[in-house]
Amino acid sequence: MKIPFLSFSPMHQPIREEMIQTFADFYDSNWYVLGDRVKKFEQSYAAFNRVSHCVGVSNGLDALHIALKALTIGPGDEVIVPSNTYIATVLAVSYVGATPVFVEPDINTYNIAPANIEAAITSRTKAIMPVHLYGQSCEMAEIMQIAKRHDLYVIEDNAQSQGATFNGKMTGSWGHMNGTSFYPGKNLGALGDAGAVTTNDATLAQKAAVLRNYGSEKKYYNECIGFNMRLDECQAAVLSLKLKYLDEWTAQRKEVAAWYNEGLANIGDIIRPVTHKDATHVYHLYVVRTQHRNALQGYLNENGIGTLIHYPIPPHMQQAYSHLGLKKGDFPIAETIADGCLSLPMWPGISRDEIADVCYSIKNYFNSAV
Repeated sequence: MKIPFLSFSPMHQPIREEMIQTFADFYDSNWYVLGDRVKKFEQSYAAFNRVSHCVGVSNGLDALHIALKALTIGPGDEVIVPSNTYIATVLAVSYVGATPVFVEPDINTYNIAPANIEAAITSRTKAIMPVHLYGQSCEMAEIMQIAKRHDLYVIEDNAQSQGATFNGKMTGSWGHMNGTSFYPGKNLGALGDAGAVTTNDATLAQKAAVLRNYGSEKKYYNECIGFNMRLDECQAAVLSLKLKYLDEWTAQRKEVAAWYNEGLANIGDIIRPVTHKDATHVYHLYVVRTQHRNALQGYLNENGIGTLIHYPIPPHMQQAYSHLGLKKGDFPIAETIADGCLSLPMWPGISRDEIADVCYSIKNYFNSAV
């Protein structure tokens, strides 16, 4: 049985007719930039995320960039980021001229460990940027307490965890400003690049809206040096349609994770995902760890099973950040995760038989090769 890492068909095929009608309505509207479809999606996503304001932007990286810019973070400032994250989190900090300061994650949840944050705070620290990695919320209550004690901003990177919670409160609703991505592979994915800023602060939301549109609220009147980082009307329409199904798709992801948890119990040295007792997990990815990662990935590939590594090189070891003077061994937990993590096939609609086949293949590998 050939099983890809990701398939959109089980999500997209049942809503194909609705999607075609959505395209037709968009096409016939003759309004393609910053119109009613963007406004409708912003209102709908704000309601879903339980925040007062949502500002649609061009992608998740731009959402984080705009959030940092709106909070006037720039050269000379430091922003605390997890040492285990996708490079976009760090790039946003660099875009505003600030310096990323890496903090190690919890080895069990893979999210930034609150216990490690305060030691990294200096007189130059202006913000903490927690990343809700793989679908699980960070320990936001403690992170917000740390930020309050030190008068710091919090900017959540919620690209992978739309709908996850900590203590019952949604990711993307804790921070002063927060960024999310609607890249096609995300739990709520557009059909191209898209993103959003979320906040409960009306003034910050207005700043974000101005920054995304050339620094202009009124056409041809520019209040500040802004950007062209607008959410397309077409993608907003697609996202509004798909948002109606997000809870259903999330429930399916959780069911698939439960199948994996059962099927991978006591197999080799496989470490299954661990969810913090106060957090929920929406399983953007189902990530396991093993000391035999590379060999296992090769074996699964030979048997028609697609996998990915999220992420093979930690940000502090990327050539792009060599100027920080960091090296292998500086963040051993992030490096351990990078050396051992493997993302297994995960999407709404994948069948129990397919999951059983993945688990059977992993078991076969450990029985025959290790």
